[in-house]
Order: sequence, then structure tokens, then C-alpha cells
Amino acid sequence: MSNPDWSRTSADYARHRQGFPPGLYDLLAHHALLRPGIDALDLGTGTGTLARGLAARGATVLGLDPAPGQVAAATRLAAAEGLAERARFSEGLAERTEQPDASFDLVVAGQAWHWFDRGLAAAEAMRVLRPGGALLICHFDWIPLPGNVAHATEFLIEAHNPRWRMGRGTGFYPAWATDLALAGFQDLGFGGFDYPAHYTREDWRGRIRASAGVGGAMEDAAVARFDTELAALLDERFGQDPLVVPHRVFAIWGWKR
Repeated sequence: MSNPDWSRTSADYARHRQGFPPGLYDLLAHHALLRPGIDALDLGTGTGTLARGLAARGATVLGLDPAPGQVAAATRLAAAEGLAERARFSEGLAERTEQPDASFDLVVAGQAWHWFDRGLAAAEAMRVLRPGGALLICHFDWIPLPGNVAHATEFLIEAHNPRWRMGRGTGFYPAWATDLALAGFQDLGFGGFDYPAHYTREDWRGRIRASAGVGGAMEDAAVARFDTELAALLDERFGQDPLVVPHRVFAIWGWKR
């Protein structure tokens, strides 16, 4: 599956979508996946949220993304956060990074693995990793429980985009273990936790406008109509501000031995 066209939505994506919570980086450090001084490659980096998080904790990171708008946004954000020396970004594909053999200690994919040809991406990660390095795949998903704002938002997305098939998620991705095993990764590990993400009403609307089912799939006029209906839905059913949206962090990794 190819990446959606994020060129029209990168501003919303960067401004409104929350990155991984700090607990993810604590989990990675606990399992020796993250430590100061490592070289990391972030596949499908988007606006560089995960890459910048790793860089802020001492890693040197190259983020790759096929969308020029995403690369430009990631570069601007890294500079604004004082991370330009540790986090750089370039156009590139997960399946064909054009990076040297055995040049990274950690390869990561955050919120992106499902967009790749997973077998090719896993094999490419194996190629560019040094012995003792690891491939880490992680996701940070809202959890649509009956009656909550994520559940209601998914129904609205489906009403506007019947082809969207990414709803009703649980935040768990056990099939990715097979991707790692088939590529030769060993000593697979899993981790994760639930996290109550707080969104202002404006940020939740921006988050959804930037999602694959809305901004990544609809024309501008359709996105505007959707956003108007989402605003009305929030006013009618979810009066609190900020909204508390349950999320789940899921991480799986394997080592190159």
C-alpha cells in the first residue's frame, strides 16, 4: 500500500496531532533500544514527531518520507526545537532507503508500518542495521469505545468516506511479529500502555482533518463539509474542553544478531 498524499494536510498534521507520550521513550530506554549517541533511521517520518523525540534524548536521526511537504515541515520543526544538528530529514522510501549497509543502530517506524510493503521494508531495515541493532515498529492509536468521541468520530468519517476501512481498531498489531521474524529478526519484544490524550476541540478537529480517511482522501470542499459536521457533533454530544480521548501505545521490536 502506498502513502496517501499528505501535501494538503501537513499543516494540520504538524499543528494538531499529538506525538508519542514520554512513556514510550522511557520504555525504549528500559529495553536498551534508545540510548545517547545511537544512529537511528526513521521510516515514513511524516513531520518528524518520533525522529525529534529520539533526537531530544540523544540519538542522531535521519528521517525519510516520500512527501516533500512532510520533509519540509519536519525540518522546520526540528530547527524550531533546536534539534537541527541531531535530526535531519530527506525524501526517501522505507523499502529502498539508499543508505549504506550496516549504518544504523536503530530503525524505527512510527504510525507508518501499515503504509509500506512490509516485507521489503523489514528486509531493508535488516540491511541497514549494524549487528546488535534493532527494528522498532510503534503506533499511538485512539481507542473507539462505544459512546466516546473517537467512536462517534469514526462513524462520521465512514459516513463521508465509505471506503475508509481503518476504524474499530484495538491498538494491537500482532501480525507485525511475522514481518520481523520472516526478515530474520530475533528475540522479539513487545511493550505498550494506555494513555489518556487531551485534545482541545479545535485540535481534535485538526487531528481528524489531517487523518488518512479525511484530509488524505477527500477534496478540500468535502473536508470543509466534514469539519463543519464534526464541529456540530462535538457541540451536541461532547461539551467538555479539553476532550479526553483514550489512546494506546503499541511497540514491537526485533534484533539483528
